[in-house]
Amino acid sequence: MAKKALTIREKTIFDGIFTKYFLKFMFTVWFKIAGWKLSKTAPEGAGVAIAAPHTSNWDFFYALGAAILQDVKIYFSVKDSLCRVPVLGTWMMYLGAIPIDRSAKGVGQVEQIKNFINSQKLNRVFFLFTPEGTRGLVPKWKSGFYHVAQGCDLPIFLAKVDYLSKETGVFHTFKLTDNKDTDIKAIQASYESVQGKFPLMQFPAYTGRMPKISEAEAKIIKAMYTFKGVATKVEITAKAKLGELSTNMLDFLVDKGLLEKSINADKGVEPRYQLTFAGRGCFLHLSPSV
Repeated sequence: MAKKALTIREKTIFDGIFTKYFLKFMFTVWFKIAGWKLSKTAPEGAGVAIAAPHTSNWDFFYALGAAILQDVKIYFSVKDSLCRVPVLGTWMMYLGAIPIDRSAKGVGQVEQIKNFINSQKLNRVFFLFTPEGTRGLVPKWKSGFYHVAQGCDLPIFLAKVDYLSKETGVFHTFKLTDNKDTDIKAIQASYESVQGKFPLMQFPAYTGRMPKISEAEAKIIKAMYTFKGVATKVEITAKAKLGELSTNMLDFLVDKGLLEKSINADKGVEPRYQLTFAGRGCFLHLSPSV
């Protein structure tokens, strides 16, 4: 007898009165006592959320707390076989498990999510992925989250659990471009300044906090991101809507590794600037979306 296909459950723990009142109250008290705070307001609609760095089981509880406090509904991928285990499987589905059957007859992850999105009126629904795939140190990220976002035409919500600033939640809504490698490198660069519970176990490696920059310098970073390439001092000044832009300000951003400067050998040709990947990562923290 063929097994009945499992699909994403519409009603989960996030829809119940228990979560709406009891868990929200508990997490409010816990965050206040522990000194934790939420990131910017959670984005609306559906998206693929990545949570990094992932170095401790505590990451899940802080991420869950942020979701519950901001009325976010979370779904996560689990092997189909686990969802069929009596009691455990029912509980996992109630928590928001997406049952993944990798057999030839199984419904794929992208197809399940697309079907679910098309059948629902979604408001703050996150399909959660941990790109490191484990709490241990890894040499690279798994790119499944990117393929799901691409296949479902969804943005990527960048979420963090930062143990230094004690901040958790989504800090940027990333819209995919036509360059996967560049997208992932920029996203990873934004996580280099997020400290996990065990910094030596995170990937990409923790490089320290982002350098403190002024409001004018932040405008430069935002302007440079829109150029998608190189720009002169005059072009940056106009785009950033700065009345005056000193070379020293640009040199400061170059020294901090956020900008690169290229000088043409020909006399009279202005130097050109472009964002480094660190600069792109900085931008993702400065702006909730592009």
